[in-house]
Amino acid sequence: MPRSEESADPDASPDRGADSPESLQRPYHHGDLRRSILAAALEVIADQGPAALSLRDLARRAGVSHAAPAHHFRDRTGLLTAIAAEGYALLAETLSAADGLREAGVRYVRFAREHPAHFVVMFRPELLRTQDLELATAQALASHSLRSAVGSVPAEERGEDARLAGVAAWSLAHGFATLLLSHNLDDAVGERDPEDVFRALGEMLFRSAGS
Repeated sequence: MPRSEESADPDASPDRGADSPESLQRPYHHGDLRRSILAAALEVIADQGPAALSLRDLARRAGVSHAAPAHHFRDRTGLLTAIAAEGYALLAETLSAADGLREAGVRYVRFAREHPAHFVVMFRPELLRTQDLELATAQALASHSLRSAVGSVPAEERGEDARLAGVAAWSLAHGFATLLLSHNLDDAVGERDPEDVFRALGEMLFRSAGS
């Protein structure tokens, strides 16, 4: 029988040390604990990937009891879901300020470079509670921003199928960003600004489409 996401999570079980003398001496309400845990988690993910994430380790880093992060995130899956939701909200904000589809692609690449830990988690549904309301809302906002950018392109340039045009634009930006973060484009990009390189790619494709 498949294990539930809670039982499969090593941090989901009750913390036996939550009422220990050490934990009782360390109050979990210290400033913005939720933000502190999120920030620490993003550092771990950026350095070692999502698999290295542990609520117990994050609690130790924050100097609080092992049980304290669970007050905000329930378990590791909840923490990763919160990170993904935050990432999609940031992406939606980034895309909404774009002037046209090509600039939206540039901003997508910029988002991935500035928020690599968010970017890694956002597209790993097996790590998330995909039905989470906050996550679903943020995803919808990001999708709306992308559709708006696609809609700004005249139909004769993007074709009649706006949805397929959106998939094409997303694939280009996401593929470039993923290859960039994994250092597979180091030789191709060289010393150039990756955003300028992506703009050049976009111009090449648009010229090809119009020929």
